[in-house]
Amino acid sequence: MKIKAIIINCTLKPSPAESNTEALINKAVRLYNEQMVECQVIRAIDHNIAFGTTSDEGGDDAWPSILAEIKKSHIIILASPVWLGDKSSICKMVIERIDGSTSEQDEQTGQYPLYNKVGAALVTGNEDGGKKVCSEILFSLNHSGCTLPPAPMAYWVGDAGPGPSYIEGGGDNHLFTNQNLRYLIHNTAYMAKLLNDNPIPTNLHKLSEAAEKESE
Repeated sequence: MKIKAIIINCTLKPSPAESNTEALINKAVRLYNEQMVECQVIRAIDHNIAFGTTSDEGGDDAWPSILAEIKKSHIIILASPVWLGDKSSICKMVIERIDGSTSEQDEQTGQYPLYNKVGAALVTGNEDGGKKVCSEILFSLNHSGCTLPPAPMAYWVGDAGPGPSYIEGGGDNHLFTNQNLRYLIHNTAYMAKLLNDNPIPTNLHKLSEAAEKESE
């Protein structure tokens, strides 16, 4: 089976506006292609995603179709710009919608839809906040069922204060970012193949029953 990665761009800029986050995503896609990993990129702001904490908020909510693509993927990457030292509001909304999928437990094992999937984070910004945003994204994905391999994040941030972002700031040639991006690509691809061949067997239903008995 071919490994598939889905990358959700949480930029605040709708298409066709230039996105610095997308520039880093495009480099990730090229590197994934070298590893024979198929990629799908979704710019979240281009879709009518409703606010909420369920898998389907009804009406013309576009999230169910995006969630369907997530479920078909082996690697899930959230890519966000840094705004005021934090992740974008779009990224926060996507995280909230992903969290809603935890109620869709497997009938036999109780596992969430994101079990046996690999999570990672990509971040760009022109000030501090890269590690903070990465940590929040990674915690959220792990909390929702994703497995995190070593070094599952890559980011670029510029100097303090107003200044050029990833594209104008020469992020494409930044050693630290390029190094960590390659770590992310190779480790997520390896872990995805490992989980595809050896799914996590944990039965959450049985563990919950044991915990309930112990807690009586």
